[in-house]
Amino acid sequence: MNGPTPSVDPRVSATSAAPVATNAVASVAYSAAPRKARRVPVPRVWPIKDYDVYAFLGGNAIVILAMWIRHGGLLELGTPAGIVTATGEIAALYGTFLVLIQLVLMSRSPWLDQVFGQDRLVAAHRWVGFGAIWLLFAHFIFTTVGFGMADGSGPVAETVTLLTSYPYVLWSAVGLALFVVVGITSVRAVRQRASYETWYAIHLYTYLAIALSFLHQLFVGVDFATDRVAQAYWIALYVAAVGTLFLFRFGQPIAVSWRHRLRVANVVPEGPGVVSVYLTGRELDRLPVRAGQWFRLRFMTPTGWWRAHPFSISAAPNGRYLRFTIKDLGDYTRLLQGIHVGTPVYVEGPYGVFTGATRTKARVLMIAGGIGITPLRALLEELPASRGNLTLVYRASHEDEVVFRHELDELASLRGATVHYLVGRRGSREMPSDPLDPRALRRLVPDLGERDIYVCGPAGMMERVLSGLHWLRISETQIHYERFAF
Repeated sequence: MNGPTPSVDPRVSATSAAPVATNAVASVAYSAAPRKARRVPVPRVWPIKDYDVYAFLGGNAIVILAMWIRHGGLLELGTPAGIVTATGEIAALYGTFLVLIQLVLMSRSPWLDQVFGQDRLVAAHRWVGFGAIWLLFAHFIFTTVGFGMADGSGPVAETVTLLTSYPYVLWSAVGLALFVVVGITSVRAVRQRASYETWYAIHLYTYLAIALSFLHQLFVGVDFATDRVAQAYWIALYVAAVGTLFLFRFGQPIAVSWRHRLRVANVVPEGPGVVSVYLTGRELDRLPVRAGQWFRLRFMTPTGWWRAHPFSISAAPNGRYLRFTIKDLGDYTRLLQGIHVGTPVYVEGPYGVFTGATRTKARVLMIAGGIGITPLRALLEELPASRGNLTLVYRASHEDEVVFRHELDELASLRGATVHYLVGRRGSREMPSDPLDPRALRRLVPDLGERDIYVCGPAGMMERVLSGLHWLRISETQIHYERFAF
């Protein structure tokens, strides 16, 4: 293994006093002993608010409409054909604008992460994407029909004319088809049936679709064809969006991975189908990260270098290693159960605002389900503690699904925290009702209205808990949750 050899931590918890690697390569014995973690740099705080972003987007939307009017757009409204064609032009302009917004969303910029949070970004990514596709499809329909009405030809004949006579229209049609395919695979019913790798590979065609559409806009678009100022404006928008994408999607991860040279230091079984993967590297005490954040990890193996999957750190940052606890959920996660010690790791991140930085109250309630304990285990170690202000509720269907039980008990003892284990299958004799319904939760933690509440677990559990918290009229500012996404 390249880089300095890390030393063994003498403060080893009873559950991991002698971790053994899951492969034959020699490994360093790491543990995540419950203790006060060393301070590491925290991620940068960006001086941007959500209303700044909305104002910028709204201003650009007005500029786009003003330029269309300046280029004679209103003059087209005198005839039925002109109205239909004008509708297609406006759809094209705003569809393109949404595509550029989508590029910025796809960049995973840390300032966007901080300003909006992952859950709002996921919703924006989804609806901006669908909106762009519908507008671009409307542009194709309305423009074709409008031109056909002006020429006296039918939609089919006009489509053939446009594809064969206008520069780059055929290319834009291919780009639109790619957008439609990406949109179809993003529909929930389709997305749930496809593997992550298939979905990810199809979404890469978004970049090709954007490139093909840009050529069409450059040579045929109403703003590009007649006005150098408009050309400069749209090119600036493209440069800003693509530059943001390359900076944060590629440039920053390459820089972080090169600087810290992360490699697998150990793989420790935590339970049936669950392992903790310890990564070490150079200058980890200078890697800005908080408990509760997550990275996209790309293990540089022949079958894994092209796959990036999101995982939360499961121990508070300590400047010596990063720990990720991974459950075998099929496909790629099964391969990671036996990843070799010494494997280089390319990282993207850290991401997320599921951290103590969003805390608004002195007391905290953490609600975990299954492997969703991973970021909460790290938060339990890092959050400021005084007796009684930290409470963890851990829900699992079976005892063997409880991960880190010994570590959690030690942390509770050392930090004066309370841990409730709610183990059993819902509807069974031992647990006839949902132990996380709002009334049961309030009985378990009577002062939950005076706490910040962090929730992480399976999607169904999270939806039930969040719905219950809203029923209890807990303020949105006190509820913190996050879903992995694009």
